[in-house]
Amino acid sequence: MAQLWGGRFTKETDALVYRFNQSIGFDRRFFEQDVRGSMAHVRMLAKQEILTEEEKEQILAGLSDILRDVADGSCVITEEYEDIHSFVEAELTRRIGEAGKKLHTGRSRNDQVALDMRLYLRDEIDETAELLQSLLVTVERIMEENKRTYLPGFTHLQKAQPVTLAHHMGAYFEMFRRDQMRLFSIRERMNECPLGSGALAGTTYPLDRAYTASLLGFDAPCANSMDGVSDRDYVIETLDAMAIMMMHLSRLSEEIIIWNSHEYRFIELDDTYSTGSSIMPQKKNPDIAELIRGKTGRVYGALMSMLTMMKALPLAYDKDMQEDKELTFDALDTVKGCLHLMEGMLRTSRWNTERMEKSALGGFANATDAADYLVRKGVPFRDAHSVIGRLVLTCIRKNCSLDELPLADWKAECPAFEKDIYDAISLPSCVNRRLTTGAPGAMEEEIFRSRRYLRQAEEKLAEIQHEKEQAGASVF
Repeated sequence: MAQLWGGRFTKETDALVYRFNQSIGFDRRFFEQDVRGSMAHVRMLAKQEILTEEEKEQILAGLSDILRDVADGSCVITEEYEDIHSFVEAELTRRIGEAGKKLHTGRSRNDQVALDMRLYLRDEIDETAELLQSLLVTVERIMEENKRTYLPGFTHLQKAQPVTLAHHMGAYFEMFRRDQMRLFSIRERMNECPLGSGALAGTTYPLDRAYTASLLGFDAPCANSMDGVSDRDYVIETLDAMAIMMMHLSRLSEEIIIWNSHEYRFIELDDTYSTGSSIMPQKKNPDIAELIRGKTGRVYGALMSMLTMMKALPLAYDKDMQEDKELTFDALDTVKGCLHLMEGMLRTSRWNTERMEKSALGGFANATDAADYLVRKGVPFRDAHSVIGRLVLTCIRKNCSLDELPLADWKAECPAFEKDIYDAISLPSCVNRRLTTGAPGAMEEEIFRSRRYLRQAEEKLAEIQHEKEQAGASVF
């Protein structure tokens, strides 16, 4: 049992206790972040003359070799170690001798794991933001190509008013835009370095915490050492953002599932994003959309588990916090996979525009526009609403749409109707008259704003990547 502690103990840890306590099975994910943090820490120790230049170079060379050997598979992280920190320190000491034992000077596993979690989560946030960018680009392309693709808009899953596919997908662009902005905001808020907090009360060594923070690309060190080791708000915020993101993906998945059904046939999924049935040869199932919808609950569960785990923890660090990792890793993997699959599914799908338009013509989706026609003729809206309601009943009795209703029937209810009513309730008129900001008739403006946001987000992602490369160069 490879442990970083033991001097206080006279008995070996029970094997079951050891396995229950160890985290190497999942925190090995932190390997690269742990080495990166150790390199920055060593550079700072040498700068402060706590380590000699020779010791610094020995340790940095050893860490670089371990990093390379794990990457190429010549060195394997095994479960004989309690955690990833134990592995790195033990392997370093095995390779370079006594200097390796000085790696842990001025730090605790408490601030070390807090650093690794922040570094890892920051990397994951960046990757997720990139995946969202790809999805947003695909959604914007669908909007651009379907400004004149008419379909019914729904409330209560009943046809309500005609819209365009561009307008409908624009709503999802806004959802995913907010998701990406949340990630940018969380990243900014969490970008403080806990290293140097020690176990909870800092250290007597003259550490330069600001220098370590700058080497690792953080804006500043955490202001309070107790908060530095015990804060997991950034994990909760990230899981909250992931849960909201999955909710948006689930809503879109639900619509794809409905639209893919034979009753709707608004969309045809590509064969590469569909599955079949083992018994029914005609089936082409939207399993990917259904799985995204189902996995939403899994991410919700991670958020609730994290909130429950943290709700009664006294300051500072408690072992309960080890439970933040597995559920967070699983949630991140789930979200990234779902984003990747949703983008591919949308990009390869075919939209049945004729079917959508035919559906928009039925179900009296243009009834509100018929009422607005009377309002423009001077009829009070409430009276116009009643007139159109009675005309809808007439259509139901005659089994026809408002477009097919003879002018005589219109005039029988209200003499203000003229032949131009048919133009007023046509799909282009219903859509194009709605010109207020955010309405389907104002899509050029909305698409312009969407493109502008994509450019800004691309610049933000490039800026983040540049900062990471600079930090990496200063550490490695």
